[in-house]
Amino acid sequence: MSTRKRKRGGRLPGGKKAKKVETIADGGESADTQQEKKDEYIIPPPVSMGKWTNKERVLIFSSRGVSFRTRHLMQDLRSIMPHSRADTKMDRKDKLFVINEVCEMKNCNKCLFFEAKKKLDLYMWVSNSPHGPSAKFLVQNIHTLAELKMTGNCLKGSRPLLSFDPTFDKEPHYALLKELFIQTFSTPRYHPKSQPFVDHVITFTVVDNRIWFRNYQIIEEDAALVEIGPRFVLNLIKMFQGSFGGPTLYENSLFKSPNMHRRELHQAAAARVREKQLVKELQKMKKAEIKPEIISDMTDSVFDTPVPEKPVTIETEPPEPKAKNKTKKRKLFKRNRMQMARK
Repeated sequence: MSTRKRKRGGRLPGGKKAKKVETIADGGESADTQQEKKDEYIIPPPVSMGKWTNKERVLIFSSRGVSFRTRHLMQDLRSIMPHSRADTKMDRKDKLFVINEVCEMKNCNKCLFFEAKKKLDLYMWVSNSPHGPSAKFLVQNIHTLAELKMTGNCLKGSRPLLSFDPTFDKEPHYALLKELFIQTFSTPRYHPKSQPFVDHVITFTVVDNRIWFRNYQIIEEDAALVEIGPRFVLNLIKMFQGSFGGPTLYENSLFKSPNMHRRELHQAAAARVREKQLVKELQKMKKAEIKPEIISDMTDSVFDTPVPEKPVTIETEPPEPKAKNKTKKRKLFKRNRMQMARK
């Protein structure tokens, strides 16, 4: 018994039609019968029509004077964030509020700006452009992908899982940072450059009043984690209400500037040198001091023994000459003569 299929279209919110398939026998039975209702099945529409609605774009660039390690770190962040965009380096003489105009030109609403000072210290700004808020961090312990040589690997452009420490839900400033990190580092769904897979985890952990950034791969066999990289540590300095400025929302009282830290190290080294010099001077002063005379002990005379006096004799005559032993000379002469004869 052959059957034929007839499709019915139904409108969906996205404008597409859902396929409705109905099985009808050749006998010409009515479509309202219960038997046909049992044979009828509907193909469900997709959960979403694949439209890119959350159009978050992140601008990642830096100021002039950054080191090669910072350039590699920016390149690593761009590779794991498909919704990121790059720009040329900004001159150090320009003010920070100019970055809002750059974000508007690049059609970006988030920004990661790396600022280098003295070619030693690296600061990172995370900002929601142009209305704020923004946060300034000191970046420490940077390790890039090429440097770590980790065994983990993930698909380029895949969407990450963001894992946060429980501390982010306890403190208000950490809660604000959590929302800022979610909007910055999470890949928007159905982004044109993203992949529809979730195979790596980005973790934010608070240890020693610092935020530790790590990137791990999810292994499918046993759901274990293998670190991919990059890795770095963020030390929070200030949080502002506006983008790259404005009223201060939070200031870290435990933060110590790198200049102050280096100054304390130099002062500690100078204190150690001064201490060694003082020790040497004290030793010289002790050696130069006049030693007090030691009074002789009265009991030392007990061990003195008298020496008997010998009479003085004056010799008026010369001493007698000693007798020479001629026998030895004779024996030597005889021995030499016998040796010569043998030769």
